[in-house]
Amino acid sequence: MSMVLPSMLCLGLCLGQSTQAQKGTLPPPLLTAVPGTMVPRGTPVMILCRGPAEAEAYVLSRVRSPEPLDSEKQLLSKKTNTWSITGMTPYWAGLYHCSYQSGGSWSQFSDPLQLVMTRAYDKPSLSSMTGIMALSGENVKLRCFSTLKFDAFILMKKDGVHIIQNQISTLEGGGHQAVFLLNQVSSTQTGTYRCYGVFSRHPYVWSHPSDRLQLWVTEASDDPGPTNPGPSPEFPDEITTLPTMTGGMKEHTAWHLSAENQVRLSMAGLILFVLVVLLAEAWYSQKMPFNGHRQAPT
Repeated sequence: MSMVLPSMLCLGLCLGQSTQAQKGTLPPPLLTAVPGTMVPRGTPVMILCRGPAEAEAYVLSRVRSPEPLDSEKQLLSKKTNTWSITGMTPYWAGLYHCSYQSGGSWSQFSDPLQLVMTRAYDKPSLSSMTGIMALSGENVKLRCFSTLKFDAFILMKKDGVHIIQNQISTLEGGGHQAVFLLNQVSSTQTGTYRCYGVFSRHPYVWSHPSDRLQLWVTEASDDPGPTNPGPSPEFPDEITTLPTMTGGMKEHTAWHLSAENQVRLSMAGLILFVLVVLLAEAWYSQKMPFNGHRQAPT
């Protein structure tokens, strides 16, 4: 099944929007959402359309919708128009734009705002097919899997606003999965990753996020990252246990520490031996003149 994801919707949207925007002569306003554009189910959110000080009225519309979202609020004497959503539901998820009126003229539409509702379905699982530690330049494969028949999966990194990839799902082992390939990774790709499941009929309604997966990318000469770095500041509401090191990595680390201790012990023994030799030589040099004086002929 073909999947039209939110990141792709803007391609068709911007083309249609540019045609409508030509009707406005004033600069576009700024459309934002507080606290953010990814909103868990039931969480309040506020949409703000910010225009210039001389703005007289605002209109908020769904993209591809000919009518304003709320016809009773399309003309309000507010410098900054706001729409409050007391609890996020699938109804509010979608793509929005706004415009303002000033001096009898309307502005161009704002850039589109993508409002996503999360935690609508059970979370998928995210794992690394190549391990959680990689050297710079290597390829990494991350697998997002669910027993639900999601049409696509979305991979995100760090603060939850960077969509890394989206992939159409495929059947695999009694469920659906997507494999995300990160080519020739670098240290900038070290971080926390999560994935979401999406159905094509509701592209702005996403699943619960997967448990987080920490990926470490190091240079060839770097030491491996910590096995348990503790809770990450990213995704503070989704704290989970990080994957542990593989057996081979543990053995390598243990051998490395053992060899390092042996070197330290050898150096300590060598230093102790040198000190003993120096003390013996000093004692012997002080004793020789005394013995020689006693044995001298009268």
